[in-house]
Amino acid sequence: MSPLEQRREGSLEAPTRHALDWKAPSFHDEAALLAEMARVFDACHGCRRCVSLCQSFPTLFDLVDASASMEVDGVDRSDFWKVVDQCYLCDLCYMTKCPYVPPHEWTIDFPHLMLRAKAVKFRKGDVKWRDRLLTSTDAIGRLAGIPVVAETVNAVNRNALLRKAMEKVLGVHAEAPLPAYHGRPLRRRLAKAAKPPLAPQPTEATTGKVALFATCYGNYNAPPIGEDLVAVFAHNGIPVSLVAKERCCGMPRLELGDLDAVEAAKEANIPVLAAHIEQGFDIIMPVPSCALMFKQELPLLFPGDERVRLVAARVFDPFEYLALRHKAGQLRTDFRQPLGKVAYHVACHLRVQNLGLKTRDMLALVPGTSVEPIERCSGHDGTYAVKREFHDNAMKIARPVVERVRRSAPDHYGSDCPMAGRHLGHGLGDGREPLHPMSLLRKAYGI
Repeated sequence: MSPLEQRREGSLEAPTRHALDWKAPSFHDEAALLAEMARVFDACHGCRRCVSLCQSFPTLFDLVDASASMEVDGVDRSDFWKVVDQCYLCDLCYMTKCPYVPPHEWTIDFPHLMLRAKAVKFRKGDVKWRDRLLTSTDAIGRLAGIPVVAETVNAVNRNALLRKAMEKVLGVHAEAPLPAYHGRPLRRRLAKAAKPPLAPQPTEATTGKVALFATCYGNYNAPPIGEDLVAVFAHNGIPVSLVAKERCCGMPRLELGDLDAVEAAKEANIPVLAAHIEQGFDIIMPVPSCALMFKQELPLLFPGDERVRLVAARVFDPFEYLALRHKAGQLRTDFRQPLGKVAYHVACHLRVQNLGLKTRDMLALVPGTSVEPIERCSGHDGTYAVKREFHDNAMKIARPVVERVRRSAPDHYGSDCPMAGRHLGHGLGDGREPLHPMSLLRKAYGI
């Protein structure tokens, strides 16, 4: 293939990712950033393959088409930030669409360019108080996890008048569904639960015993999912222990551009996780965004940290782990209850881990079960869908997924990402609650 043909068609080699030298002064140089954004935006304008992924690309293309030159050079650079604000770092453009990612000579990494822009904004102080609050997941969870406080927070979130006030004061959309808080977080529940006397059964790819990183959402907002995971793993002879202590993985702060906070979370979590691994544990994370943080983002932000690489190699998605056990003949298939038709939304942060459809494959083992995977963004993101200025866009992005679920008329629907599942339920608006795939698997086992 000639160089001209390669430029037109993109690279045929597997994508690779360059580490981010985010501590270099040039990383936060706004003039250099804007010049790089102009270069990348020009390539995106000429390609437009990613127009259906999120609102960043329609925003960019509308700016270009409305400019005098109808080219990127006609767009006021102050408007570049409108594109940045619409990006929620799902990574799909890099992993599924862009033909110009490394090793292509143009070396385009749109998500990490947006991350750099967010970091520049954060360093300048151009961040709303609301966004700082919404990404303080540990602090909010600890407070809202107090039983009386949890009841009050949940009552406020269900009250239409108070939600209207919250929209005016905080900028949280009055109709956006907010997660409930539990007065008994997952870590508290599992710490008091009797542990089954299970002996690890290692395979070639797994040690057979796992340490559960509960995650902020799994701990404070969705503890039943963690309980279902423990039950399913115990049924399969896999002992589960809680990670000794944990902080937020750092993904919410990454999406805010607060890389110093990401580093602080890394410094708190990595030594604990590495110690578990050195004791023979594999690490399980039930929320895809958290697993992606440890598997991909931290190694790219801290490429010289050997413990980060150690942890990245031993972090597993729950269904990835069960699939490895099944491959080794160590998964029980004594299912008691068919699931019927399942509409399964594949979370973006799971897709970009390149695991394949392991959740679908595990659910499909259940007799009397058919699984329809839906590989399209739900539009939720960590906080994007709850913000007043973005909620309508989030619902627009979710619409094709919602319609796929509605048309399939499933017995059950859900997503690996519980936030995406809740968002889809809001779009459906029929009162049916999503069921996490791990909850479905426990239901199938009848345990």
